[in-house]
Amino acid sequence: MKPTLPAGTEGRRDREMTVAHLREQAGEEFVMVVFLESARFYRLSRRNPDFQPILDRIHAALARGERVRIRVAAPDGDLIEAAG
Repeated sequence: MKPTLPAGTEGRRDREMTVAHLREQAGEEFVMVVFLESARFYRLSRRNPDFQPILDRIHAALARGERVRIRVAAPDGDLIEAAG
């Protein structure tokens, strides 16, 4: 699976966390993602051009019990932009 995070672009918007749960509902604009390390509900927009690769990476991490690296749109934000 190809990471959607560009190499060498780490920063305050990057997080490495363990996926606890995904909530996907047909017709909803966002998939909600819950991580063990945060009380926040993170959102993945279906309008993101990399939506499917990001979702696939998050699903794979959940199935394996592994951590996944995500990038959010803002330093204190909850909107997932990329995953690697």
